Amino acid sequence: MPLIGVQLHTQDTHVMIDNGILQLTLSNPDGIVTGIRYNGIDNLLEVLNDEDNRGYWDLVWNSPGTLGTTGSFDVIKGTSFKVIVENEDQVEVSFTRTWDSSQDGKLVPLNIDKRFIVLRGCSGFYTYAIYEHLKDWPGFNLAETRIAFKLRKDKFHYMAMADNRQRYMPLPDDRLSGRGQALAYPEAVLLVNPVEPDLKGEVDDKYQYSCDNKDSQVHGWICTTDQPAVGFWMVTPSNEFRSGGPVKQNLTSHVGPTTLAVFLSAHYTGEDLVPKFSVGEAWKKVFGPVFIYLNCTMDGDEPLSLWEDAKQQMIIEVQSWPYTFPASDDFPKSNQRGNVNGRLLVNDRYVSDDNIPANGAYIGLAPPGNVGSWQRECKDYQFWTKTDINGYFLINDIRPGDYNLYAWVPGFIGDYQYSAAITITPGSEIEVGDLVYEPPRNGPTLWEIGIPDRSAAEFYVPDPNPNYINKLFVNHPDRFRQYGLWERYAELYPNEDLVYTVGTSDYKKDWFFAQVTRKIDTNKYQGTTWQIRFKLDNVDQGSSYKLRVAIASATFSELQVRISDPKTNPLFSSGLMGRDNSIARHGIHGLYWLYNVDVPGKLLVQGDNTIFLTQPRSSSPFQGILYDYIRLEGPSKLSSKEEYMSSTL
Repeated sequence: MPLIGVQLHTQDTHVMIDNGILQLTLSNPDGIVTGIRYNGIDNLLEVLNDEDNRGYWDLVWNSPGTLGTTGSFDVIKGTSFKVIVENEDQVEVSFTRTWDSSQDGKLVPLNIDKRFIVLRGCSGFYTYAIYEHLKDWPGFNLAETRIAFKLRKDKFHYMAMADNRQRYMPLPDDRLSGRGQALAYPEAVLLVNPVEPDLKGEVDDKYQYSCDNKDSQVHGWICTTDQPAVGFWMVTPSNEFRSGGPVKQNLTSHVGPTTLAVFLSAHYTGEDLVPKFSVGEAWKKVFGPVFIYLNCTMDGDEPLSLWEDAKQQMIIEVQSWPYTFPASDDFPKSNQRGNVNGRLLVNDRYVSDDNIPANGAYIGLAPPGNVGSWQRECKDYQFWTKTDINGYFLINDIRPGDYNLYAWVPGFIGDYQYSAAITITPGSEIEVGDLVYEPPRNGPTLWEIGIPDRSAAEFYVPDPNPNYINKLFVNHPDRFRQYGLWERYAELYPNEDLVYTVGTSDYKKDWFFAQVTRKIDTNKYQGTTWQIRFKLDNVDQGSSYKLRVAIASATFSELQVRISDPKTNPLFSSGLMGRDNSIARHGIHGLYWLYNVDVPGKLLVQGDNTIFLTQPRSSSPFQGILYDYIRLEGPSKLSSKEEYMSSTL
């Protein structure tokens, strides 16, 4: 049976695109997705919602000089409709909104062009948008932009975002007063009288379903109320247009039922990832395309087979990137892009006399900046991959432009940056050869705590309060996503703070995953001081030792380091750092910080020593530090740690 050609039907207030598999209806000229007809269901989107609250692009913006991640919420509505491509194989339509000075202070100073594409024989549709700020326009801050779909709550009840992160979800009604009880953090709700009684006593919080960019390629919902079952999936085939690099976390799908593609946000990073544009700064960026994939079960198939099918479709989309069919000249095709290849090695003389292949390193191109600046870069494009077991890498399909090459290697602290800038031109093939990363190192490791991987997941994550659980994360690798774990610290350490003894303690059991505040009364908290106790057989008091403190996330916190005496002036203070909110939002990492503290040998003694780590800021239960890794190094002239320690981890 031949595939039906794509047809476009234009009316005064709506535009409908039909390829015989689905019918996509958009408001005219707003460009809001008002209807998706598929497999006998007249509309997959929530028909109880107003038309402009079903499927839409949105953003949050504020004026220059405004601090914070909030601002004016704007559902982007076009003012002009145009057909870009119309034939039997493809329809691409455009909904544009053009800014002028009469809108100053009322609308974000951007020209926005939203595009939607339907292809022949394709069970889904694509969407992308082009944002442009002209040089002479007013400045602004862009806190968030995304596309959101609100599905029918009477049909879509099962959500999936990973093989081990999927479940039947509460209804949006369960979060309302009478059925749900708001908890200490606003987005978290305890289900006290849910429509489905089996969910009673669980906590629902959209941040429990956040995901790293590198892992967030497909997520969505399954409708099991109809036969055959139907799936609605958000497929993101590339991360080039997302901010913050591969381990930046964003929202995915959550109770609504809602499915998102988040392109830019300050979640798990704070103000640092809010791009700030000034007068005189021209900027243009293409967000997407992303693919909204629809599928349904065949005779005898289980509904969960739709998740397996969606994963396969995601692979097809990734392999098809960059797409050949978007009509905008602002989206370069593969032959208009370039490639970079090479090999990354690690040189740490205290680990190996030879260079070590950087196995599983994250390496990528991002706009020019300082070492590690990629994790705070939020205006332009980034292109990342992972090295193979021998350290080799290939970064494909890079947009033309000027970049730095950045990397970080699990198992080693710090960031790598290639010394030369890299300019990509259409068709370029750049070989950088063997690159050698020398991670921070002054002397031999005397002791270490944790694994240098930019996460606190290896440390002790307690069981949740049984009154505040999400059953999905019981006995789950992501147990840190349970609600209220910050409160468990004071229960586990009611009188004294954490003490870790090198050689005896086990960081998997004895190092709490977050150095949080201690609640002492209603809405009153105090800072905490952790101790690291260790023995040294020999001390060179005329030399300097080095304490390396790698931090996986920080929220309105401060790190103070003292040696031997907790009441003396700190040897080191970070000052106020971090706005990640990873503790409250169930993340196990945020922005990465590395502090290198010189420890004069005269502060150490032969025998027992103690390092005190104090986090003094204490106005909230959500303040604190998630450590990644801590290491004490001996003086650089030493050849082995055995000379200076009687025991190691």
